[in-house]
Amino acid sequence: MLAPLAAAEILEIWPENWKSWRLFCQVSSQWRTGMGGATGLCYEAVYPLIDRAADNPDEWDDLFEDVATMERAALTAMHET
Repeated sequence: MLAPLAAAEILEIWPENWKSWRLFCQVSSQWRTGMGGATGLCYEAVYPLIDRAADNPDEWDDLFEDVATMERAALTAMHET
């Protein structure tokens, strides 16, 4: 499980990543889980949000790739022992 940020810790999000970060935060409760814990995001929840956020097909692809990258990083952190 991910450790919460300390109260004094500041997380800086670059402006070009803000939309991707917001999408990831919006689906942060939409994890598929199994016996070993989280296995990935429920993409049925991800796709409609990207549809609404993306201004064009290229941005849709970029947003999806960004969210998938954050998903992999979160899964790695969740499964570290």
